[in-house]
Amino acid sequence: MLFDTHAHMDDSAFDADREALLAALPEKGIGLLMNPGCSLASSRNAVALAESYDYIYAAVGSHPDAAREVCPEVIAEYRALCKLPRVKAIGEIGLDYHYEDVPRDIQQAAFRSQMALAAELDLPVIVHEREAHEDGMRIVEEFPGVTGVFHCYSGSLDMAKWLIARGWYIGFTGVLTFKNARKALEVAGNIPLDRIVLETDCPYMSPEPFRGKRNDPGKLYRMAERLAELRGMTVEEVQERTFENGRRLYRI
Repeated sequence: MLFDTHAHMDDSAFDADREALLAALPEKGIGLLMNPGCSLASSRNAVALAESYDYIYAAVGSHPDAAREVCPEVIAEYRALCKLPRVKAIGEIGLDYHYEDVPRDIQQAAFRSQMALAAELDLPVIVHEREAHEDGMRIVEEFPGVTGVFHCYSGSLDMAKWLIARGWYIGFTGVLTFKNARKALEVAGNIPLDRIVLETDCPYMSPEPFRGKRNDPGKLYRMAERLAELRGMTVEEVQERTFENGRRLYRI
């Protein structure tokens, strides 16, 4: 069985066939699925999905693109949602300096507020970090008691080792299957297997040979196949190990 540790099944890309797709996933080998929020609205939707399917769990949080919404009232609602048994993490939170539609200071303030909530509630976090390595690491250092996963990992091997030494997990998407994914392959091949989790980040990041098409959890097997090839393991062993890693990460 596989654990899709990061899937946006609440996304509008699934509005036409969400129910049918989710109902079929256990038959496709998906044993567990984590649906993180990207905003207050999507966090509410993620919780609703988790409460409707026994293999889905939710995280709540505001992505850097939604950092402007983070305020005491939003934090209070996240705090309340985290009391629900299907909510297992704070996320997806972090920094994204690629487009900088949201000023860096606002992103950083939102990241800190949500890291502080995770510290208060003793919950793991799901971090989105894009082209913001230095600031991301500095904020992580400010909250030594908070760990979780850097999802869709894009950093260096040294940065991954730094995170793992502090208790973090590293999440890999369909990027593992891309021909030009030298950095991701270097990291995935050289960090402890017990710190690797697999994810689709659907509807984005479709693996080969599905690039350019909508991604979904049923394609997670491609990441497991590529990781098995990279590590010299059987696909079944990779599935088993990463499944348990995901359970440990989210305390399921």
